[in-house]
Amino acid sequence: MAQETVDEPIVDVEQALTKTELYIEQNKKNLMTVAAVIIAVVGGYFAYKYWYVAGEETKARAEMFKAEDYFGQDSLDKAMNGDGVALGFTQIIDEYGITPSGNLAEYYLGICYLKKGQFEEAIEHLNEFDGKDQIIGPQATGAIGDAHMELGQVEEAITYYLKAAEQNVNDFTTPVFLKKAAMANEDKGNYADAVKLYERIKNEFSETSEGKDMEKYISRAKTLGNI
Repeated sequence: MAQETVDEPIVDVEQALTKTELYIEQNKKNLMTVAAVIIAVVGGYFAYKYWYVAGEETKARAEMFKAEDYFGQDSLDKAMNGDGVALGFTQIIDEYGITPSGNLAEYYLGICYLKKGQFEEAIEHLNEFDGKDQIIGPQATGAIGDAHMELGQVEEAITYYLKAAEQNVNDFTTPVFLKKAAMANEDKGNYADAVKLYERIKNEFSETSEGKDMEKYISRAKTLGNI
């Protein structure tokens, strides 16, 4: 049986190139303008990020040294607002907010407000903190949970504790925030949920200080919940 032959269209490469060249020739000025804008935008971005921001970060880091020192001494007002010579975290955020140190100052300021019992302000600044660090990030999220707990917003606290626990699973922060979530569940009378979290700590983080101490928490939650 003879096979049918299907004619395929032949692309005239020379003609196609000619049309492209004609388009480029006709739109040369517009294309050059677009290219110039792209180069300017890209160049401006890299200049901003690697020159201006880097320079501001160097200054911010130097300025924040004293505020961190006051924070370590629990001199919270000076850490937050400065001492008349050195800047506090509030001024560092205002002047260097675009820098990594300015971002970290949001975390410090949130913790200061938490320690001072100003929980709404603590939540505001901790939410402003962009926590990519594997340890400080979960701690900031967990601190938001602490603030909600202090405000009596237990469900919100549980949400943030669980988020902090999973943000970067490790032996340092995860069992701490799982335990806080479990205790908050007990506070709500959710004993079955509390037991599950306690048992997870016991099974997955048995070598941590929290894991070694879990049996009594499990027994208590089971007794209170008649489980």
